[in-house]
Amino acid sequence: MDSSLAVQTTPQHSSLLNRSWRVVATAFCFMLFGLGGLLLSLLWFSSLRLIIRSEATRSQITQQSIRYSFQLFLRIARLLGVFDYQIENNKLFSEDTGCLIVANHPSLLDYVLLAAHMPRCDCIVKEALLNNIFVAGVIKSAGYLVNTESDRLLIHCKARLARGGSILIFPEGTRTTAGCELILQRGAANIALHSGCDIRIVYIDCNPPMLTKELKWYNIPPVKPQFNIIVQNKINSNEFIHDSDLSLALAARRLTKHLTCALMPESKRKS
Repeated sequence: MDSSLAVQTTPQHSSLLNRSWRVVATAFCFMLFGLGGLLLSLLWFSSLRLIIRSEATRSQITQQSIRYSFQLFLRIARLLGVFDYQIENNKLFSEDTGCLIVANHPSLLDYVLLAAHMPRCDCIVKEALLNNIFVAGVIKSAGYLVNTESDRLLIHCKARLARGGSILIFPEGTRTTAGCELILQRGAANIALHSGCDIRIVYIDCNPPMLTKELKWYNIPPVKPQFNIIVQNKINSNEFIHDSDLSLALAARRLTKHLTCALMPESKRKS
């Protein structure tokens, strides 16, 4: 399915009043997201640390709390007309125990959209986010993995997947630069190959673009953005390991090339 087809009925422009409203509504949603994360950390997650001694149980409850909070946030944003979204085949996420979820990263909202619909989401985050007062407590309470030392990260990912976790990773390492070629780092491939896990492919399209690497929050598109998310089939990472390989480096290269193709729009994929 070419996700560009999903927005053909979108009007070419909206009124000044509509755009002004979406600026105000977007600002409100940003405030709501930041304050919500801070309050969850200070009140709810702090209470969980006092009440529940088991780290695994506490992490599971925390992730469920994040999921329901994100669902509420998305409903509010949709109701206010900030953006709309649809997810195709989201029920497949229920089959992803011990699976690596790999997605492209066009917008700042990608993590929120996916984590709100995944039964469990162990996310890999940037170390710099631990210095963000609004999300640092959420990251620590949820037990998210921090991309510091690559060797240690591989070990932690393998252990998390072996315990039945579902790890979400954006293999570009940052948000997509509009109009540029899709370039993936080999981190996702290395994690999958070292863990021997399956990979779930998720393609995300946002039209018109919103909250990209180049656009600030107040750069409101001329019409309400539509996110189209397609949950695709799984990939068996072991199929990329050949008996002739002396190391996993060649397998990681092959797998990364396959993921790059899978995360492109259909119109740009080579036959």
